[in-house]
Amino acid sequence: MTKLSVNINKIATLRNSRGGNNPDLVKVALDAERFGAQGITVHPRPDERHIRYQDVYDLKKVIATEFNIEGNPTENAFVGVVLANKPTQVTLVPDKKGQITSNQGWDTIKYQAYLKDMIAEFKSAGIRVSIFVDPIKNMIEAAATTGTDRIELYTEAYASSYHNNREAAIKPYVEAATIAHQLNLGMNAGHDLDLHNLAYFAQQIPHLLEVSIGHALICDALYLGLENTIQLYLRQLQRS
Repeated sequence: MTKLSVNINKIATLRNSRGGNNPDLVKVALDAERFGAQGITVHPRPDERHIRYQDVYDLKKVIATEFNIEGNPTENAFVGVVLANKPTQVTLVPDKKGQITSNQGWDTIKYQAYLKDMIAEFKSAGIRVSIFVDPIKNMIEAAATTGTDRIELYTEAYASSYHNNREAAIKPYVEAATIAHQLNLGMNAGHDLDLHNLAYFAQQIPHLLEVSIGHALICDALYLGLENTIQLYLRQLQRS
């Protein structure tokens, strides 16, 4: 079954809004694992507006499932915290400073040499590497030559078009998944996946190893409770 990694950035956003430690980020991560999450994802940004670099150190001490750290490796602080903590996986995302959320995959042709160097550095430390990509054939083909272990398909386009025409929305992702598998790339996915569109995505995409979901899951948890929400997301994946 496809693994569910819960992104807890929004928990950190809520905590930071009052300057204290409520909600307790570490406790939420442990509870998410206890409720069935198979991984915890964080995405620290340079302004530390949600996940702080210290959070990574605190979480690394206690997480028993897979730990996934997302971010842009052009930030020296990000590279340092990843190498110091050696998570299960690092997901490289081409975010710009001040960006509200990730909104594009890597140009794996333009940044081929840079990605090769960074991926080699992380892999030499024993860290599995995934890179954020759009479902575009030549970008996936170029990703396969960087040395990355996996790609993470950026799914906002699918989520945006799902309710209008889900067959058309999923088509480029099915094609991307087929190419990635042929190139021996592991495949993750994330961005705007939710309880409405997740099951169909997982059913249609072969060899999907992991989804990382944060914003929608935390929003659902406000109404449904964290334990119940995680179980509901897991059931969507079990339908695939």
